[in-house]
Amino acid sequence: MLPDNLLVLERGWLSANNIVFLEGEQAALIDTGYVTHAEQTVALLRHTLDGRRLTRLFNTHSHSDHIGGNAAVMAAFDCQVIVPQGIDATIAEWNEEALLLSPLGQSATRFQHHATIAAGDELELGGLNWRAMAVPGHDMDALAFHNPERRLLISGDALWRNGFGVIFSELLGHPETGGGLLAARQTLDALARLSVEVVIPGHGAPFVEVEDAFTRAYQRLAMFENDIELLARHALKVIVSFALLERRQLLRAELPQFIAGLSFCQSVNARYLRHTDEQLAQWLSRDLVRVGSLKHQDGWLVAV
Repeated sequence: MLPDNLLVLERGWLSANNIVFLEGEQAALIDTGYVTHAEQTVALLRHTLDGRRLTRLFNTHSHSDHIGGNAAVMAAFDCQVIVPQGIDATIAEWNEEALLLSPLGQSATRFQHHATIAAGDELELGGLNWRAMAVPGHDMDALAFHNPERRLLISGDALWRNGFGVIFSELLGHPETGGGLLAARQTLDALARLSVEVVIPGHGAPFVEVEDAFTRAYQRLAMFENDIELLARHALKVIVSFALLERRQLLRAELPQFIAGLSFCQSVNARYLRHTDEQLAQWLSRDLVRVGSLKHQDGWLVAV
C-alpha cells in the first residue's frame, strides 16, 4: 500500500503513530507520541533509522499524544522541529491551558520549535511531494498532508478508520474556539474531494477502505450534531480512559476527586450534564467498565 521508504510505526494508546520518511542518508518524521512513551519512541526511531540522520520533525497538531516525544526526539537526534503555524505562539509560550494539557490532566515536555508550516505549503518527504491542508475540528489548527501522485493522505486525527478525534472546541464554550462541529464537517468535505487510495491516520493502521471510513465519519458527526450531550459524554469517557491508561489504575473512591481536578471535565459537566462529581464518577466508571475500557478489581478501577 505504501512506498518502501514510508514507514508507519503504529502505536497503541497513549501515543499517536510515528510516520517515518527515509531519504537516503537522512530521514524525516511526523508526530512523536506521548511523553511517557518518549524513551520507547526514541528506541523505535533508532532501530528504524538504522544509522540515518533524522533532520526534520513535523507535527500534525499540538495535542499531547502527538507532541509529547518532541523534546526527547530533538535531544536524541538534533533535528529541526516544525509545527503548524497556528500553534507556534502557544508552543513558544508553553501555555498549558491552550495546549489542553492542564485541562485534561495530561503532560508533555516543553520543547522549542525552529519553523512553522501552513495550509497550502508544499514540502518533499521521502521523495514525494506533499501539500499541507487545514483540517480544523478536533484541533482548530491541525494539518493533514496529501500526496496526489500516490493518492496518499496523512490525516492525523481528522479522519480515522472509524471516526475522528474528539471535537474539543465545540465543548469548550469559548467564542474564539467554538464551531468545532461545523469545522469538522467542512474538513470531511474537503478531504472527501481529494483523490485518496490510502489513509495514514494518527491512530490505527493505514487503511484502503476510504469510502467506508468517510461514511462512518459522517454518520458519527451527524450523531453529535443532533445531540450535543452525546458528544459531551463521549469526550468525558475518552479523557478519563486516557487518564486511566496513563496511570494504569485508580481507586474507585478517588475518582470523584480526580474528575474534580480536571477543568475540562468540570466545564463540560456544568454546561451539558449537571451531575455531582459522585454522579459523574458513577456514570463514567459504570459505562467504561461496560464497554471494556476499565475493570473493577478490589476497589480499584484498572485500565484494560
